[in-house]
Amino acid sequence: MSEQENPVFAIEKIYIKDLSVEVPNAPQIFLERESPKVSIQLQTNAQGIGEGVFEVTLTTTVTSKIEEKTVFLVEVGQAGIFRVQNVPSENMEPLLSIACPNILFPYAREVVSDAVTRAGFAPVMLQPVNFEALYMSRLQQQEAGQEAAGEATTH
Repeated sequence: MSEQENPVFAIEKIYIKDLSVEVPNAPQIFLERESPKVSIQLQTNAQGIGEGVFEVTLTTTVTSKIEEKTVFLVEVGQAGIFRVQNVPSENMEPLLSIACPNILFPYAREVVSDAVTRAGFAPVMLQPVNFEALYMSRLQQQEAGQEAAGEATTH
């Protein structure tokens, strides 16, 4: 194998693409004694930005509520630029959907914890995420959706 044919996977840059912190019910919310419920949503997006260069963004949304009242909402778009070359096409989607978010997640976790603390609340420590399981689940949902669409058109 020549040098040009070896697979390349490199981190070019990691950065915060978007950061939003909202405490819509301050200052009254700081007087609440009830424990809030925290929900977390994750979304990944990958796009080519050049020859063999991709931007992957992991958007993490953390919402804390007491009943219907929002305590805080933090949204972080943690992004990275990755150089990916000489990788078989069937490996590209898993690489961009699993490996890249795994790299970005610890940075997003730190930003969320810091933002929540700076907003005046106890830090939120995001638990590890199995991006491979999320990817496989999404593939199964897509396949089930295609099968359902196929059945709908055959009847």
